[in-house]
Amino acid sequence: MPLPSLSMMDVPSRRSVLAVIAEGRRPTRPTAWLRRVAQPPLVGLLLSLAWLAMGVAEARAADKDGAAVFARVGDAVIAQQAYDQAFAVAARNKFYHGKPPEHEVARLQREVGDSLVNEVLLLKEARRRKLQPDHAAIAKEIAGYEARYKTSPMWMANKATMLPPLKKKLEDNSVLDQLQANVRQVPDPGERQVEAYYEQHKDKFTEPERVRLSVIMLKVDPSSPQAKWNGALDEGAAVARRLRGGADFASLAHLHSGDASADKGGDMGYLHRGMLPEPAQVVVDKLTPGAVSDPVALLEGVAVFRLEDRKLGQLNPLSAVRQRATDLLKRDLSDQAWADLLARLRRETPTRVDESRYLPLGTPLAAAKATGK
Repeated sequence: MPLPSLSMMDVPSRRSVLAVIAEGRRPTRPTAWLRRVAQPPLVGLLLSLAWLAMGVAEARAADKDGAAVFARVGDAVIAQQAYDQAFAVAARNKFYHGKPPEHEVARLQREVGDSLVNEVLLLKEARRRKLQPDHAAIAKEIAGYEARYKTSPMWMANKATMLPPLKKKLEDNSVLDQLQANVRQVPDPGERQVEAYYEQHKDKFTEPERVRLSVIMLKVDPSSPQAKWNGALDEGAAVARRLRGGADFASLAHLHSGDASADKGGDMGYLHRGMLPEPAQVVVDKLTPGAVSDPVALLEGVAVFRLEDRKLGQLNPLSAVRQRATDLLKRDLSDQAWADLLARLRRETPTRVDESRYLPLGTPLAAAKATGK
């Protein structure tokens, strides 16, 4: 059975895969010191298309040539080498340089293994339900790849190798999307269900604490020598002393701050917990309205904060959040339906996974290397 990807639901049209292959570059990381609210992570991990074809061939041939087998899922086989390649790509995508922190290696090994096994099970279920790929949509997406990367020498050189597994991946994703949509179609919850959900999850309907801050950011290049940072910390301490002595915050912000808020006198507006970097949050948590912080070193420089106002968290009444409660409950019921399907497929399908190469959970990588695991 072909094993085209780590992901059960990630469509390979996501630019982060093909852009790296076709344009020969790595994705970049945002560097803004003020955190943006992150979107929920998507389910599963991306498998490089360049290695995907090799994994498919190895999975098919594992039993024939005596290659090491990672897992047997019913009558399907996942080759150890296919798993190893999948893990390497997963690590590179999940951890910037492909070097996962030691304490997360064991967890990632299991995530990759579970994703591979789950995909085999779900594809078998999609076939059992006689779901068919949307060939028109697939052809359109492949044409999009052709148009997007037609000037890329790397794409042109590898197109013949990459297109067959790409097409297979898109076909599999098409039926898996249909399967997921069918399984996740749950009825709308009743009023009593919504009320019970609200009572059990009041934290979801509580407005988080918000703080209104002003900031003076003394910009420092992250790669600057320590002497430069020390100088900025000394300057920040001097600014803080002037502010506590009665100096006008807006005037000093216009004069010293390199933050975008300088044009507004340093006013950042209201921020909720999680939007500030941890070192800044720790400092702000200790402030009372009107108080000025000591200078704190952040990614982009040294900051001095003044707390203008603090609004405590407040529980919204059900009447104000009923629709949100309904939507969240329906989402949870949908997630449970999907989890129930996976659990049933796991129960009904004989599965053997070779976990001998897994690190024990909680075992540091260095210790594992020393013992030869």
